[in-house]
Amino acid sequence: MTFSELSNKIFVDSTNYYHTMDDVYATLVNPYSENTIEGSLFKKNWIDAVQWHLEDIIRDPKIDPIKALEIKRWIDRSNQERTDLVELIDSYFLTKYKEVKLIEGATINTESPAWAIDRLSILALKIYHMQQEVVRKDAAPEHLAKCKAKLEVLLDQKKDLSLAIDQLIADIENGHKYMKVYKQMKMYNDPSLNPVLYANKK
Repeated sequence: MTFSELSNKIFVDSTNYYHTMDDVYATLVNPYSENTIEGSLFKKNWIDAVQWHLEDIIRDPKIDPIKALEIKRWIDRSNQERTDLVELIDSYFLTKYKEVKLIEGATINTESPAWAIDRLSILALKIYHMQQEVVRKDAAPEHLAKCKAKLEVLLDQKKDLSLAIDQLIADIENGHKYMKVYKQMKMYNDPSLNPVLYANKK
């Protein structure tokens, strides 16, 4: 099984698992140990699924402003958790391939494997929700046709992205490409870097 096949399977399982409850307040019960790559992938998609629905909730035009602020801060925390987890997944690859000898002329990729896998996780959610639109009973035929066309594009994108991820990992494994991971260094969550936060300490 390729890494993209493993990821896609886990992302589909996680997405389906979330929607058995369809509740942003539900507690994750990870079927994998958290110190495994499988556990990290499952948790990654769970975070994405919860945030997907938080983004829906906050766009309710009738939402209470206090509730909206609570959700916005939840989304901020979720974004940080997502970033931390992507960097953890990249650490898995860095450790796995640290002994690989680079060939002459080895190049760096525009993104690390984990950030590409991050997009694959989001894509699993897009596909799930677009499939739900395709089978809606209360939607007009024009809506269903548009959603079906969009679903076909998403499925094609999944195939292409999966292939690209496996090719990137193979290139790293064979020394044709090398990894460098740049920590995201998000400033707005850091009390020492966000001027609004450190101004309030004075």
